[in-house]
Amino acid sequence: MTTVIDGKQAAASVIEAVTSAAAGYEKQTGGKVGLAVVIVGNDPASHAYVGSKSKMAKQCGFNSVQHTLPEETTQEELMALVATLNADASIHGVLVQLPLPKHLQSDAVIQAILPEKDVDGLNILNAGKLAVGDLETGLISCTPAGAMLLVRQIHGTDLSGLNALVIGRSNLFGKPMAQLLLAANATVTIGHSRSHDLASLGRNADILVAAVGRAQMVKVDWIKPGATVIDVGINRIPAPEKGEGKSRLVGDVAFDECVAVAGAISPVPGGVGPMTIAMLMANTAIAAYRTAGLTAPKF
Repeated sequence: MTTVIDGKQAAASVIEAVTSAAAGYEKQTGGKVGLAVVIVGNDPASHAYVGSKSKMAKQCGFNSVQHTLPEETTQEELMALVATLNADASIHGVLVQLPLPKHLQSDAVIQAILPEKDVDGLNILNAGKLAVGDLETGLISCTPAGAMLLVRQIHGTDLSGLNALVIGRSNLFGKPMAQLLLAANATVTIGHSRSHDLASLGRNADILVAAVGRAQMVKVDWIKPGATVIDVGINRIPAPEKGEGKSRLVGDVAFDECVAVAGAISPVPGGVGPMTIAMLMANTAIAAYRTAGLTAPKF
């Protein structure tokens, strides 16, 4: 019987632990865990994401601050705001919602956030710590951290002897995911658009993680019987059965056919997606504890 991994339930359990950690922080320091989210421009999807992040931060008992800037904000103005938030002792996490309007240089903004407040885990220092296997002092990018938590639910913390395939080599997900699997002792292969015969790599994988942004690319004949499949893709495809012009969300894995062969599989939606915001909250709590010189909670 295949296990369909419930990301909503896993995320709810992380949020419960974060809420408890935030209350503990307040009890020990007299202050609240602080998260500042910055959004520039009018992108509806970005506003929806930011709204859900701010709402979740409040639910966890954080001091949640949102800065909404107009589309025409200059690089200098945005950098000045980041510098102000870096200097604000009541703010432990700073998140700049991506993508930014095209006239702004995203990377310069992300790298300007202090590594210890970089709760998205995108600063080059945090990426470097993960690359050398330091999982204790940096902050880990939220989506890979969430996906790894789902892997641990199935396999535990030690992946010795297991073959893992990560399809996708992005700095945002593919590389950090591979490094997390490696740190847990898996034998890791990274597949990508230039790899020959991804299907045969898949058939050798005990753990397959797909993150390429191509709807239902991973077919049933890619899956080793009993493997754990983590689907990170979010793709919108036409759904004429729902009515004219309607669409639905699917992952990078052809779920309906792969669910029959996999040992465990994460659905889209409801798999990795909910974990991303949960791990953002976890990173913010960890950052607050470290700043106060307290032993940071583990999630």
